[in-house]
Amino acid sequence: MAQIEFYWSYHLLPRLKGLTDEEYFWEPVPNCWSIRQVDGTWKIDWAWPTPDPAPVTTIAWRLAHLGVQTFGIRWSTHFGDGSLTLDTVKWPSTARDAVTELSRYYHLWVTAIQGMDEASLARPVGPQEHQWGNEPFAGLAFHLNREFVHHGAEVCLLRDLYRAGTR
Repeated sequence: MAQIEFYWSYHLLPRLKGLTDEEYFWEPVPNCWSIRQVDGTWKIDWAWPTPDPAPVTTIAWRLAHLGVQTFGIRWSTHFGDGSLTLDTVKWPSTARDAVTELSRYYHLWVTAIQGMDEASLARPVGPQEHQWGNEPFAGLAFHLNREFVHHGAEVCLLRDLYRAGTR
């Protein structure tokens, strides 16, 4: 937990300050995956299984993936009422909303994990995690840490490229 808290407080959150909607939706290459308005509703570009090679994704896609999918849906599934799903989510349509949602779900997830004891962390995550259902909950927590650092670093790189004028 110290790793994820340090990463959030001293690396990613400071780098998200000043994020504009233009940056949020910037597509550095053609055919990026992003968040798009479709028939009046904001949706995330998505396919399962993910194409190989996977499309490049925008800051919008990455922040939504982290906030809503990585932390939000997992928190709702394991600690909440299970009502937040890919079908019920309201995807963030602005940079400000995305950072707000990421912060909200990050804090809910971290607080929930901090409240678990050793026995809870050792128990299987259950069928909600599909083929990984028999893996210990601690493994899911480590996986989400990795996702957070991985995609957070990508967001920072995209901001650097945008600022450097490669747009």
